[in-house]
Amino acid sequence: MPFKNVKTEPLARSQMLRLDLLPCFDAAARTLSFTQAAHELNLTQSAVSRQIQLLEDSLGTPLFERRHRALALTEAGEVMQRATRDALERLRDAAARVRPGPGLRQVAMTCTQGFASLWLIPRLARFAADHPQVDVRISATMDIMDLERHRLDVAVRFVPSSAGRGKALFEETVLPLCAPALLRDKAAPLRQPADLARHTLLTVERPAGHVITSDWAPWFQVMGLQEMRMKNAVQFTQYADAVTAAVAGQGVVIGRLPLLQSLIDEKKLVAPFRSGAATQRGYYVELAAHAHNNPDAQDFANWLRAEAERG
Repeated sequence: MPFKNVKTEPLARSQMLRLDLLPCFDAAARTLSFTQAAHELNLTQSAVSRQIQLLEDSLGTPLFERRHRALALTEAGEVMQRATRDALERLRDAAARVRPGPGLRQVAMTCTQGFASLWLIPRLARFAADHPQVDVRISATMDIMDLERHRLDVAVRFVPSSAGRGKALFEETVLPLCAPALLRDKAAPLRQPADLARHTLLTVERPAGHVITSDWAPWFQVMGLQEMRMKNAVQFTQYADAVTAAVAGQGVVIGRLPLLQSLIDEKKLVAPFRSGAATQRGYYVELAAHAHNNPDAQDFANWLRAEAERG
């Protein structure tokens, strides 16, 4: 038979359960001693006895049998003990889930995918080693994210040098890079810029209306090769993928320095030609207004600057 809707009247104040008395009852029910419960709760024995009496009065039934130098739970007391233990355990579990862990600190930052994968992530272990209690959350995107709206502490913006705020971490220079094996290919030598016409161009997708060689444009312009056409092109959505293809010997990529400097130092990529071109763009650190109250965010921004100076 389905339950009928029963209109219930609010409990009178005298009938309400005194939740503040339950920890005292729980301690007394577990130890079966008002004295031990008092010691556990840092109360006097008379204060524990008084709280138990208040709880019994509110329930209208005794919870303990007061024996000579001993306590025993009544049947009502056993029912209340099971319910109290379950309720307090649930509350402790819930509190543990919602309470921040001890020492949990976080820095949230945004930057481009290329900066994250090619420059930041290979260095990040050094920050973690010096700041083991700080979690770094990286939002790698080409979108310009609003720091306050997205609750981000730090941004590394890749912008024209004229639009950068403060001193740049570093400004960008570009030049062609390829795998050493490609440079040694006698069938298609790379001795002068015109030799690029025999090689595969590795490039990145550009917005509609941009030519496929847009990312090569600054270097082409410096070298006077605006009309140059290469054998074929492979286009990627992410710059890091184009770099991976270059390391694998699949073509020539336009190298963005200093993002790729470590790959040059490790001889995974080489520069066929020594002439580079400045793009008049750079990477700039921006700190959110709210992050001025976050010492970890300030430490992270200072660490970025120190890493950039380190090279």
